[in-house]
Parts: sequence; structure tokens; C-alpha cells
Amino acid sequence: MRTLEEVQATLQVAKLKEEDLQKSVQCVSFSQNVASSDYCLMELDQTLCKLIEQGQSLVIRGNKDEHAVLCTSDQTYDLKIADTSNLLLFVPGGKTPDQLTNCHESSHVVHAEVWGFCNSYWELRKRRPKLKKLKKLLMENPYEGPALRGQQENTEHRYTMLDLLETIQASEEEIKTHLHDIHACQIDDYWRVLDFDYEMKLLGHVTQLVDSESWSFDKVPLQASLEELSLLEPKEMIEHCLNCYGKRYTENGEVFYALNEDKVCRGLALLLLHNAVKFNLREFQDVWQQSVPEGMSTRLDQLKSFALVDRTSSPETICLLKVEDLPEDTMERFNRLFTLREKWTEEDITPYIQDLCGEKQTTGALLTKYARSSMKNGIKVFNSRRPVAT
Repeated sequence: MRTLEEVQATLQVAKLKEEDLQKSVQCVSFSQNVASSDYCLMELDQTLCKLIEQGQSLVIRGNKDEHAVLCTSDQTYDLKIADTSNLLLFVPGGKTPDQLTNCHESSHVVHAEVWGFCNSYWELRKRRPKLKKLKKLLMENPYEGPALRGQQENTEHRYTMLDLLETIQASEEEIKTHLHDIHACQIDDYWRVLDFDYEMKLLGHVTQLVDSESWSFDKVPLQASLEELSLLEPKEMIEHCLNCYGKRYTENGEVFYALNEDKVCRGLALLLLHNAVKFNLREFQDVWQQSVPEGMSTRLDQLKSFALVDRTSSPETICLLKVEDLPEDTMERFNRLFTLREKWTEEDITPYIQDLCGEKQTTGALLTKYARSSMKNGIKVFNSRRPVAT
């Protein structure tokens, strides 16, 4: 460690005046046990720093075959190594010039030891959560309703919230939001997604009851619904269906549900399209309107990102195409879309790429990067930038 005399001698060689410098001189030296492999540095923004200071946790998630992500309680970040030409020193107790005091009358030396060093650090970038795997896991054992007498329920491939947090690369809040979006429910502490046919069966019971009782679809009484349908399905499942397709509210002490027109119409449309490769568009619209509760109106815009209309065919057709069934990776998504259809209008393709947009990114920017535009019959269309294998 340097003495004050050695520091003063160095200043003379450097032709620096001692009176122009602070009284506190910090000398940095390497510890005997210094090593480059013992420490990893991570760059945090102010938001993440505050979370650490508040005692909250940052969790790194990912299996061995996955690129690691870092999660807060409600956000997900990509972890990427950033190299730097400068040597980064880890100096516990080290002080910056503004932290050094000038309370001493004469110059004095403050010593600080380097405990580690590296020439790279972890850089964080906010990203979309990786949630496709969530439904895939839950679909390993979908809930098909209560087991019949004498039958045993399949207890394999069931997941608690802790299991999902250890497996899915997303924050807890993002996982909970997606569980709600895919109409999952908690049964015996396990999160289960409903089998499609069973979910449609529940929805059919509710809509038929609304029609038979001549209730307004925006004022469906909970208690009366449970009493009428409890002989057909468990009360918990009826209430879950109402929560999925409606909004709960209380009036004069009684609980009601306002069914969401778009969600109900979409659900019944998916039922019609589920087993059909293609459906005559005009016939589909007629049958679809007849299947919804009285007072509801079906519209094709309710099916954005769920179904695709082909107006170039004769007659016009509609087929099932759900955005959740497409790849999460941006390049793979575009390749898949251009395999399904060679040319897309912006109106048709936007619902299928909107979820790929990052912060402050638009679908227009994605199309500019991953597609080529041209004009067809006076309409702007987009096709692949490279030949797509068929």
C-alpha cells in the first residue's frame, strides 16, 4: 500500500499541484485473493435498483436448454452478456470523488482493495414473457369435468403455482394474467385448463339458461343460475364459466353477471369452427348469429387473431387460426404466416403479429423488417422477404 510520501512523489512526476486536489487521496490495490471468476456484474436501471433497495427479489428463470431471463414480480427481462474493452473492478468500500470528504486539514491516504475484476457484465432488456409453454403444460392434463362414479381422475401432469414459477420464463403477475386469459382455474391447489369441449358445454348451459329464462344477458343472477344448473355441473364450474365470460357485480345485495358480448360470441364461433377445415363465410355468419343469446350481435371483428377470412375464394370462406397456436419467435412467426398465405393485407396480418411488438414498436416496423410490400389490385400486400418452403 502506498504511503502519503509516495503519493506526493507521484504527483511531482505527473506535474500536479497538491493544493489543486482533494485532501483525501484514495489508493486502490489488488487483494491477495483477487480473481476474475468469482464475481458477475449486472447493470440495473433505477426501477430495478429501487426494488432491490426495498427488499424485493429478482429471480433468474430458465432450463438448461433455454436462454435465461430475469423476472421481477411483474416484468420479464432478457439477460445478455455485454463485453467491454475496459477492465471493470469490484471495489467494496470504494468511493467516488464526490463521496470523499475534505474535512481533514492536511492530505491523508484512504486505502481500498480490489476484490474482483471482469471485462463483461449482464445487460438487461425488457421483453415479452415466454408464456406459450404455460398452456402446453396445462394441456397435458386438461380438466374434463368431475370424474364419473367408479372412475379415478388422472393425477399426472398437474401443476401448482410454485411448479409454474419454476418452469415458465415469466413473472408471477404475468403468469397469473395469462392463466386468466386462457380460462384456467385452480382445482385442489392445482392450476387446470378446461378441455375445450367441456368449456363449451358449460357455456352452452349458461346461454341456454339465459334464453329459456328470458334474462337480459347483462343481468344474469348468480344464485338462480347455480340452482338451475347444479344438477348438470358443479356449482364451482358454473361460477367459473360466468367469471370467464362475464363481469361480476352486486345490486341490492344480490350478485349478477353481465355477459361480455364479444367473449360469448367468440366462444360460440370457435365451437362452430373447431372441427371444420373451412366454412362458407355466409353460412357461418347465419349459423353463428342463431347460436348466440337473444340481443347479442355477432361481428367478424370479434374474431381477430382467432379466425381468418379468405375473401379471394369463391365462395368466401373462414377458418380457425388462433394467434396462440403460432410460434413465439418473430422470424418463425412470419415464416409460418407466409407458409399459410403467400400475400397478406395489413388488416389481415396485424392481429397475428401485434403481440410481437416490443416497447415503442409498431406492427408497421415489424412488417418493414420481416416482410416485403407490393401492390395488388390497388391494395398494399405483404409477402416473405425470402422464398418459403412448402
